Amino acid sequence: MRRFELALPRSLDEALKILKDRGPDAKLLAGGTDLLPQMKNGVLKPACVVDLSGVERVHTLQADGRGLGVGAAVSARALERDATARGTYTSLSESAALVGSVQVRNLATLGGNLCNAAPSADMAPPLLALDAEAVIVGPAGERRVPFADFFTGVRRTVLGPGEMLVEISVPAPGPRSGGNYLRHTPRRELDIAVVGVASQLTLNNGVCAKARIALAAVAPTPLRARAAEQSLEGKPVTPEAIERAAELAIGAAKPISDQRGSSDYRLHLVRVLTRRTLRTALERAGG
Repeated sequence: MRRFELALPRSLDEALKILKDRGPDAKLLAGGTDLLPQMKNGVLKPACVVDLSGVERVHTLQADGRGLGVGAAVSARALERDATARGTYTSLSESAALVGSVQVRNLATLGGNLCNAAPSADMAPPLLALDAEAVIVGPAGERRVPFADFFTGVRRTVLGPGEMLVEISVPAPGPRSGGNYLRHTPRRELDIAVVGVASQLTLNNGVCAKARIALAAVAPTPLRARAAEQSLEGKPVTPEAIERAAELAIGAAKPISDQRGSSDYRLHLVRVLTRRTLRTALERAGG
């Protein structure tokens, strides 16, 4: 690993100033589970590493009646164990519990998982399904971006020069809502998703008032299966409706074939995991 300068800002403003002054030579460090391996392998060669340990805002995890606010440096383990996340934002907690091993989850952060922008990122689909927003701060101030628009390509996001993701804002799902995240991997731990699916349902008077289905590892970015969602909304969530939505979800996927699975196999998994997550989401919503 090449030598680098370590910066230890004590505030968000100080961290932003370092990013502005150092430009592309600076990289942010939260948990380091993505950054450090890339530095060791020579993929990234930053001249300055900005350690966010002293920046309070990116470490907050709090909920109120309007929703859940998660600092970008909150660990996967914290989300896995948080009572509010497990009870109300279940799919997000479930996805956090699948990141690496316990040792990795104690370091790996939500912001790092998202900003690394891997197509297989486990914590991205639940955030799409929960209509979450990225809170971004930079030279032009603060802006909010829906996670449906946050990812722009493999390892690419909407973050511009000098900007950083500081918080993930997740609106409260509301009463009679339920969600679920599942993925398929060859191994139980320390593996990445061949396919991941998150589903979220809200019921009202016996019909589906809102449906969200988000897919991972089947396109250059995590994405929503909008046709499948629309097929459920305004109708009772019957077994037949779930089966139709699972079939329509396949149309949103654009998987590749590689050593981990063929495109046909991934499409099959989209159908199976969509069906399973919708059934669980329906049960958790009280349907």
